[in-house]
Amino acid sequence: MLVNGSGIDINFFTSDFCRTVKKEEGEFVFLFTGRFLWDKGLGELVRAARVTRQRYPKTRFWLAGIIDSGNPAGISLETIKEWEEEGVVEYLGEVQDIRLFICQADCVVLPSYREGIPRSLLEALAMEKPIITTNAVGCREVVEEGVNGFSVPVKDSQALADAFCKMIELAPEERLKMGQAGRKKIEKYFKDDIIIGKYIEAIEQIKG
Repeated sequence: MLVNGSGIDINFFTSDFCRTVKKEEGEFVFLFTGRFLWDKGLGELVRAARVTRQRYPKTRFWLAGIIDSGNPAGISLETIKEWEEEGVVEYLGEVQDIRLFICQADCVVLPSYREGIPRSLLEALAMEKPIITTNAVGCREVVEEGVNGFSVPVKDSQALADAFCKMIELAPEERLKMGQAGRKKIEKYFKDDIIIGKYIEAIEQIKG
């Protein structure tokens, strides 16, 4: 039996929450949330961000998450600060309530090399945000090309930059439609009561 991750509380992660959050106008914001690992595609994200900002200087790239210094693939705080000083990203640190930043973002991005079912993308979709991710295992189970976001090849920073620009160039109503499609996907496949039901079913099968 295939179980789609651990499930999402669709009453907690909802676009209704965003009505209470002020969003700055006139700037396009991409958000990455997760552990700061090279395997999450952060090197490609930064290279793609440089290219994108040459075309769209007001674009912002926010990084929120945990420094995993004990991981061989971990990215140091010093490296992240260098990117920030360059002006290519903004480091938000470890965030207590990621919903505040999802609300202010226009798109959530995860250019990972491999995943299970990525929770950061599920949270974004539940809050009606379009996504950009890779065609890696786990990520491709979540994204529907042109429907709720865009997919790019793994480790391809140019394709990622192209996807960033493509997302920026969409009309706001097209991005809204993508977000709504993402929410519907979560409600159909990934909400927590569906997932919990599958776990219970699997346990019952094991018990015989």
